[in-house]
Amino acid sequence: MRFLDDYLDAHQSPQLSNAPEGAIAHPNRAALETHLARRRYGRFMLTEAVRPSWQLEVIPQAGYRHDTYVDPRSGSCLPALIASVSSEKLFETFLCLLEPLGTSCDIVLETSHERKTLPRKDFTRDGIERLVLESILWDFEDLLLNDGCTGIAVMHSELQMEVQLDEHKLLIVYAPSRAPFERILQEQGVDRHDRMRFISQGEHLHTSHTKYARRFAELTGRFGAC
Repeated sequence: MRFLDDYLDAHQSPQLSNAPEGAIAHPNRAALETHLARRRYGRFMLTEAVRPSWQLEVIPQAGYRHDTYVDPRSGSCLPALIASVSSEKLFETFLCLLEPLGTSCDIVLETSHERKTLPRKDFTRDGIERLVLESILWDFEDLLLNDGCTGIAVMHSELQMEVQLDEHKLLIVYAPSRAPFERILQEQGVDRHDRMRFISQGEHLHTSHTKYARRFAELTGRFGAC
């Protein structure tokens, strides 16, 4: 596993604000390795994809809160939900959140594997049956959960509805009505915390591996995404 600990992810999601920027201060090597090996915080379990900085500005926890996406060009607003889910339930919860999107979806696959030399690249595929989509996603569960350079967005083919599993392994929903998605989160045991902060809002480290870059290429091939 290579740790991408030479930069702080300054490219925060548009709906998350006030994330601190700057270089990551490191403890000694032994203390850092111990911190990076830690996955459990109370009852919350991280995936391998991301770690909070050793200063623990944000302590990982499960929960969700309401938010709003504001289009920078039109000024129009779209309700949003942001959720952090423990790793043992994250993939199942993500798939459940896709159900309100209907029988056919569009997808965007996001990668920052070559971030040091190239901007983040997106791959798109329109009009895929949701059941086919879910079948493929199951084959790439490890990549989607444990690679800190891979994200996916699934959208309704016609309506303004979108579900993301981003590089921080946060679940982000945009939809005119939050209600069906909120019910799913509650059924999955994810509680609402209106003042909740997320791992992306503090200094943090993304992790990846060369095998995940290869797996991402396989995933885009399976989807026929370009």
